[in-house]
Amino acid sequence: MRALLFDRQLSYRTDYPDPAPCAGESIVRVTLAGICGTDLEIARGYMGYRGVPGHEFVGRVEDSANPRLKGRRVVGEINAACGRCEWCAGGLGRHCPTRTVLGILGRDGAFAEYLRLPDENLFVVPDSITDEAAVFVEPLAAAYEIFAQIHLAHNRRIAVLGDGRLGALVALALRAEGYLAIVAGHHPEKLAHLARLGLDTIVEETLDEKFDVVIDCTGRGSGLARAIALVRPRGTIILKSTAAAGAEINLAPIVVNEVTVLGSRCGRFAPALAALAPSQVAPAVAAVEPSQVAPAVAATETSRVDPRPLISATVGIAYGVEAMKSLATSSPFKVLLKPS
Repeated sequence: MRALLFDRQLSYRTDYPDPAPCAGESIVRVTLAGICGTDLEIARGYMGYRGVPGHEFVGRVEDSANPRLKGRRVVGEINAACGRCEWCAGGLGRHCPTRTVLGILGRDGAFAEYLRLPDENLFVVPDSITDEAAVFVEPLAAAYEIFAQIHLAHNRRIAVLGDGRLGALVALALRAEGYLAIVAGHHPEKLAHLARLGLDTIVEETLDEKFDVVIDCTGRGSGLARAIALVRPRGTIILKSTAAAGAEINLAPIVVNEVTVLGSRCGRFAPALAALAPSQVAPAVAAVEPSQVAPAVAATETSRVDPRPLISATVGIAYGVEAMKSLATSSPFKVLLKPS
């Protein structure tokens, strides 16, 4: 099969072995795969990973012993747990010490024509959600994980650091759930695009106020230091970034200001799928006199989160190496790979 392979450097292969069938797991033909910041960090040495990268995908199950899945369009949670240890028994399979992680740890990922995942990891995508929206389920689930980990009062002042792929999705999820947040970044063209989507934005260097909650989506080791500078005493910092390079940080302000620091990684897919699914919304109709007939206006379908405006380009997998190199030095939002 065709695939991108990372083995100290990224290469395009046309003869990479297809994933072999395995009991309890299904073979998925990948329709679309998204390049994210973690993939770029893997190319810089993050996790010491060797194999096919990629963990954001939508595809169709081609080989499965599970009749619920065969032939269905699916997305998949990326952590494949053992199902036997105390962590798994306690519902923490995402932290199973012997887990594999799609395209990140011990398991080939989505930058290929086919991938393999446990049946329990796969979620059928409703027909109402397009492939272009469904490919965002994994990163949107990571954004929604924030709400599962911490109670955020709606009157809290929230800053999202980072105007890239993850920062944009976190801000869209916050808005969908009724929170007011400001996105702070370094790229005027990205901030302008996010502003057109209805988000509040600001150039990060101009921030001179304190926030109740600061969410680091910068993808840089220095993001925590900036978050520490912006959070108020007894505020909360939520870390969403993973980076290959470390950073020296003065932790004293966290102690002095009694700041809560929360690491936040993968999330459950159900909330993300629910946010992406269109639902009928009845339009507002002006009040009429009893003797008048109200105009007939059809309800429209809309979703709480529509990430499709974040798609910058869709390219064939043969151009994946060039796309990854370009993303490492430029600033588009989301580039999708089309493996098949």
